Amino acid sequence: MVWYEDEVVRVEKELAGLSYEPETVFYGSSSITLWSTLYTDFANFKPVNLGFGGSTLAACTWFFDRILAPVHSARTIVIYAGDNDLGDGRHPTEVCLFYRQLMEQIRRTFGDIPCFFISVKPSLQRWGIIDEIRLTNKLIREEIDKDPFQNYIDVYPAMVNYQGYPRKSLFEADGLHLSAEGYALWKKIILENISLPVNGENFLNAP
Repeated sequence: MVWYEDEVVRVEKELAGLSYEPETVFYGSSSITLWSTLYTDFANFKPVNLGFGGSTLAACTWFFDRILAPVHSARTIVIYAGDNDLGDGRHPTEVCLFYRQLMEQIRRTFGDIPCFFISVKPSLQRWGIIDEIRLTNKLIREEIDKDPFQNYIDVYPAMVNYQGYPRKSLFEADGLHLSAEGYALWKKIILENISLPVNGENFLNAP
């Protein structure tokens, strides 16, 4: 995991440089890291972007104590990871085990904080492992269904065309990372799903 060190140090500085106590933590891989409009897209949620490039769910568990655990003000956690685990050749059951481990870490540190997992996206570059992506999403969704404080945000259906193939306009030229249109779609879907407790009630901050 030493190859992540520069990115982890960058993320630690990101957190330390905030002018407010963050309440909504975005954690995971480069789909989070490269979200250049995240702070304005979710401004009402007091966000912090703690994504680190190339990270896997395995890495998210490895660096939990350094990156996520220090955010004592967190009220909601949004996770996107697993994509790179599959790209590295890990089996969906192994990816799900790392997700379970991450959630155990979150529960020990934050208690029953609401957590939202963004489904592993279908991408042009990784179409060859689409069956593994679908199975990973299925396994993680089954895990999420066991806990009322975990939530599954399914971006998959909106990212494919009528033939079931990834929509090219949602991706950069590499066919893996999201384009501005892709992030606009994710913003819409996430805002339709996440909510925060306010005075004992939940509100939906949808546009």
